Amino acid sequence: ACISINEEIVHGIPSRKRILAEGDIVTVDVGVKLDGMYTDAAITIPVGQVDAETQRLMDVTEASLAAGIAAATPNNHVGDIGAAIQAVVEAAGFSVVRELVGHGVGFSPHEELQIPNYGKPKRGKKLSVGLTIAIEPMVNVGTAKTKTLSDKWTVVTADGKRSAHFEHTVAITENGPRILTLG
Repeated sequence: ACISINEEIVHGIPSRKRILAEGDIVTVDVGVKLDGMYTDAAITIPVGQVDAETQRLMDVTEASLAAGIAAATPNNHVGDIGAAIQAVVEAAGFSVVRELVGHGVGFSPHEELQIPNYGKPKRGKKLSVGLTIAIEPMVNVGTAKTKTLSDKWTVVTADGKRSAHFEHTVAITENGPRILTLG
C-alpha cells in the first residue's frame, strides 16, 4: 500500500513522523494478488472536514474515473477513456497528471498497455473483450507538472497544490466495463 497526503500524487511512504490533521486528504493505493492475479485500486479520503475546493477536487476526480470506466467498452479505444477523463477534469478547471498513467493489470501488477488520463477519441489501441486495465485519474488543483522527491519514489505536484487519485481495476466484457475492485 502507498499512502499519499495532500500534494503527494502517488507512491507516498507512510511515516510515524507525519501526523494527519483536520482538512488533509489521504490517498490509499493498494495492489492485491489473489490466486496469481493482481488488482489495483486507490481512493482519496478527507481527514475530517475539508475546504470546498478540496471537496470539489475529490468529487471531480471520482467523476472523471466514472467517465473513464463508462468509456471502457469493446471497440472503443484507449483514447476514448483518456478523453472522457480529461473532459470532466478540465471542465472543472483542474489539471490531469500526464506523466503517470493507468495500465494493464492481471498476471503482474503493471502490464503493457498504458491508459493515459488524457487523449483523443478513437485513438490508440482498440479495447477488446477480456482486457483488464487499471483506470486511475490523478488530478491536481494547480499545474499538471510533477516532481519526484529525494526518496526517488514519492511523486508530488510541482507547485505544492493538492492532488486526488481514484482507481479501479476494470475488465472489458461483452456487456461493457466490469469493475473488479468494488468493495
